[in-house]
Amino acid sequence: MNPWFLLSWGAGLACWPKPMARTPIAWRLPRTVRVGWWPLPASLALAFLGIGWAVATLVFTLTVRQEYRWRAREKTALAEAELTGSVLRTMIGELRAGAHPVAAAEATAEAVPAASGRLRGLVAAARFGGDTAADQNAPPALANAWALANRFGLPMAEVLDAARRDAEAEIGFRRRLKAKMAGPRASAAVLAALPLMCLGLGEAMGAGPLHVLTGTGAGQLSLVVGSGLIWAGTAWCRALTGRVAPC
Repeated sequence: MNPWFLLSWGAGLACWPKPMARTPIAWRLPRTVRVGWWPLPASLALAFLGIGWAVATLVFTLTVRQEYRWRAREKTALAEAELTGSVLRTMIGELRAGAHPVAAAEATAEAVPAASGRLRGLVAAARFGGDTAADQNAPPALANAWALANRFGLPMAEVLDAARRDAEAEIGFRRRLKAKMAGPRASAAVLAALPLMCLGLGEAMGAGPLHVLTGTGAGQLSLVVGSGLIWAGTAWCRALTGRVAPC
């Protein structure tokens, strides 16, 4: 098969257009198939280096992609907890200064610009007597505490203060967890990249590992098996470190 045909096919798959949002009937690829750009390096490797390198490149790209998304989710969770804590502290200050809960929420939206868009629905629901807990855009801790205080007639400031303590405890735990896991994660990253470093060292010593991995069937099979082991190692490391993460 012509390598350029495979390369063109991979580039076309990476550039697959998204269906229009208002089209009543639009065929869409399943989520597991809508992979975006990341199969493109494997297509290039298939065109120039062979099937073994293509599979290994695909596994390596998948490993990097999963690791990046996992770290991005952790960063997003910490940022969400910090935003929730800031919103709750501002709300509590406004309430204890004598402001009405709706006015306190409006003042919080002005004082915390990052949360202003997320508090609009909550303010509208509270102003017109709606269910604040049903607002999925607002910070869940604030929406649930607001609904709880209204349902049972509890002091709003006290309920929000309890939610604030929980949010600050979560922030502290996530920060300590990130600091304590920095060493193991760095070690796992070094171990995952070590085989690639060894390839360069072998070439510098004249052993010719790239020739073996490219020109022989056993070498390409070893390349596929090694890339799979690297993926399994990083996945196992994420599973171990993820067990201590807060729910």
